[in-house]
Amino acid sequence: MTHEVIMAGHGGQGVLYMGTLLARAGMLEGKEVSWLPSYGAEQRGGTANCAVVIGDEAVVSPVVYEATGAVVMNGPSLEKFAPHVRPGGVLVVNTSLAPERVERGDLRVVALPANRLAEETGDGRSANMVALGAFAAATGIVRMDNLLEALRQATPARRRHLLAGNERALRRGEEWMGKD
Repeated sequence: MTHEVIMAGHGGQGVLYMGTLLARAGMLEGKEVSWLPSYGAEQRGGTANCAVVIGDEAVVSPVVYEATGAVVMNGPSLEKFAPHVRPGGVLVVNTSLAPERVERGDLRVVALPANRLAEETGDGRSANMVALGAFAAATGIVRMDNLLEALRQATPARRRHLLAGNERALRRGEEWMGKD
């Protein structure tokens, strides 16, 4: 099976990093992967999104037109990318910054207050990790142990002090799905 994923939000939310970790976890599982970032000229506050493709066969194109899943971290991203999730797909919505209500009834919508849950883990900046943990749990796209290993591999030495908090946030997203 091939998973085609869109991750979107605004600059500074760690959207591209979520995609990087998902792709790296896919590689750890021996899958074929691609990661294609897209962002505006602005840094913080501008739009940011990425496409991640993970599958058993060679990735033909890194461009995602109809996603099997998406993580949207704010309202404008929900509006722009929800229509690009194919019927039956999974849509994780950060309801801390986007409306809970999604007009499509043909998706599995995971309403996740990612910012609030991140605050509860001790670092409000880790909302992206909460959302990624929930997405992985909702889709089974990668195993949590590989996602955690991808995080360890991708965290530079100067950011090692954030590792434990990001691990807690990934787990918190996974735990949230147990409530679903």
